[in-house]
Amino acid sequence: MNTSSNPISSKSTPIVLTIAGSDSGGGAGIQADIKAISATGSYACSVITAITAQNTRGVSAIFPIPIEHVAYQLDAVFSDLNVVAVKVGMLADANIIKVVAEKIRHYRPQYLVVDPVMVATSGDLLLKQEAISTLKSELLPLANIITPNLPEGSALTGAEVPQTEQEMSEMIADLRALGAGSVLLKGGHLESDENSNDLLIFEDHVETFSAKRTQTKNTHGTGCTLSSAIASYLAQGNELSQAVALAKHYISEAISHADELEVGQGHGPVNHFYQGHGAVR
Repeated sequence: MNTSSNPISSKSTPIVLTIAGSDSGGGAGIQADIKAISATGSYACSVITAITAQNTRGVSAIFPIPIEHVAYQLDAVFSDLNVVAVKVGMLADANIIKVVAEKIRHYRPQYLVVDPVMVATSGDLLLKQEAISTLKSELLPLANIITPNLPEGSALTGAEVPQTEQEMSEMIADLRALGAGSVLLKGGHLESDENSNDLLIFEDHVETFSAKRTQTKNTHGTGCTLSSAIASYLAQGNELSQAVALAKHYISEAISHADELEVGQGHGPVNHFYQGHGAVR
């Protein structure tokens, strides 16, 4: 994204906007985003694109917010708050994607992080093919960074879902062709690997970020949390590689402390407030 017309002042609070769906169970979506942005030191505001009936065992219903009200929310936030970074998560359909892209082009926040939420844990596509095409043409080229996991990388490129790190590397050229400033291809789905390795793909080089894998079933909301943390650290003035490194450390610690929580009967959330005051014990 181009530099905002409202530059960060030394005294201002870094404000991060999350545009995503609501998770009634609190582990992912808007709720996870607000927790992650707050825990990493920024101020969170939100635009809700859909309301889900959801808990740790799954999603039972999705209600898309009317397009006009998505636009009203975006105008309300951008017209008053000095939004430095925007994180985009679940966008329910092509029309909502178009509205979000239009407002991003109009208000020109300094940073845009897109987490392309397109594939359910079951492997089912959450976006119709038309909406995926709109996402690729309208929104991804505006992003400083997009953060697909392996199934999402497959849905965006048409390639098979990578089963090895070598196959992750073979996807790099197709991911670059999407037109985003950079791509963080997340290797969390390679569960047989001892480490969780992510590839930060720039136009002319690739950086690898690695963390020891934690064995836990409580990983609900990891993608939402990581992308929100990246947006938060960008809003605080960190360069992209440093923002990704800080966010990778944060999500790794939040996962490693996840079993300290006892939330729900399914795949529980990560522990967003594992550090300092306000930690849930």
